[in-house]
Amino acid sequence: MDLTTENRPSAWLLSWKRFEFALFFVGIPLVIAVFFPPSMMFTALFAVTALGLVLLAFTREFRWRSLFEGMTRINLSLVVAVGVVTGVASYWILHATAPERLFQLLGPDPPRLANGWPIIWMIALFYPLVSALPQELVFRPLFFRRYAAILPARGALLLNAGIFSFAHLMYWSWVVAAMTFFGGLLFAWSYEVRKNFPEAVLLHSVAGVVLFAVGMGAYFYSGNVVRPF
Repeated sequence: MDLTTENRPSAWLLSWKRFEFALFFVGIPLVIAVFFPPSMMFTALFAVTALGLVLLAFTREFRWRSLFEGMTRINLSLVVAVGVVTGVASYWILHATAPERLFQLLGPDPPRLANGWPIIWMIALFYPLVSALPQELVFRPLFFRRYAAILPARGALLLNAGIFSFAHLMYWSWVVAAMTFFGGLLFAWSYEVRKNFPEAVLLHSVAGVVLFAVGMGAYFYSGNVVRPF
């Protein structure tokens, strides 16, 4: 994130980037969490994600081809390990807080779609494309490329994980906050340190599908949101 004197943004541009950063990553998630009814949360999130993609497209420091770097360097052992750790942690949390939710989507009579397919298969097919990929684009390339000039020299990964966790404030759950923080830290490390966006997306996808398979969807479902006020 070192910038040469010639390429260093002007004071006005830095101020604007700070304002934009605060509005997009703090202000909007806070408004959604506090004022939007649960039924409108996902619509709002899709709109915010679309805005983030537009901002990314107009980010001079970003190149779309960079998203494919690292495709041949994906650490499959890491992916498997993340899936296992996510499964164990999810099981432990649900067993302690809501044991009746364990493996709801994988039970002897799992919830099904109209055509008879278990819902878990729909999640496995569409979660990577509809959720993991858009989130990774917004919280990794947009965060680290567009706002590189205003990020701290140290602690950028922690800040990214905190921002990612804060974006899930709408669920008003310490479980969601904790899991998204540690997940965000891992995904940010994969993207920014290992320079491997495909790996970050795969890690996010595997973690998400495992969460839902174990039953953690109970915490990530807007219909279960209970605001503390």
